[in-house]
Parts: sequence; structure tokens; C-alpha cells
Amino acid sequence: MNQLPLKTSIQFKDILLPASLGMVLPTVWLIFLELANENIFQPWMYLPLALIPISGAAGAVFFYMMGFHWFPQGVKKLIAIIFSCILYFFILWITSVFVFNYTGHWH
Repeated sequence: MNQLPLKTSIQFKDILLPASLGMVLPTVWLIFLELANENIFQPWMYLPLALIPISGAAGAVFFYMMGFHWFPQGVKKLIAIIFSCILYFFILWITSVFVFNYTGHWH
């Protein structure tokens, strides 16, 4: 059976793509929600626009590390990807709760 070569070193460019993709999903979602709102771009919206995409980037980097570096093959990779997806959306959700509660807009 052919073994896949394991990556041992992590470079910045390897982390940049997952981080940017992890930032795009919540950023697009937040901008859509803010454009659909009649009170567009109020000052309280800057904090969610800054912190939620940063947490999305952190979650995506964790997803990348779990699925492609720490557990690169086999059943462990499948379990790591499923766990990382759940954790990514949990991180986005809990950051949204904290940020919107801090700004007073969590109802």
C-alpha cells in the first residue's frame, strides 16, 4: 500500500488560504445582514465585523491543522474533519453571541 508523504513543516502560505477562506464566510454573511437592515452601518456594527471573521479564521486554521497536518489519513482524518466542522461553527456561534451581547443587540 502506498503511504502518503507526511508534511512536517508548516509554512505561512499553508495557513493563509484556510484563514482567508474562514474569514470570507462570516464576513459575507454579516455584510448581507447589515445591508438588509434599514439602519445601515451604525458604529456598533464595527465590532462584530472585526471579531467574528477573526474567529472564523482561527476556526478554519484549526480545521486545516486537524484535517491535513495532525491526522492526514484514514478514519482519524474523517473524525478530525467532522469534529473540526462542528467546532468551527461553534466558534462562530459563541463569538457572535459574545459580540452581540457586548454591543447590546443579542435578543
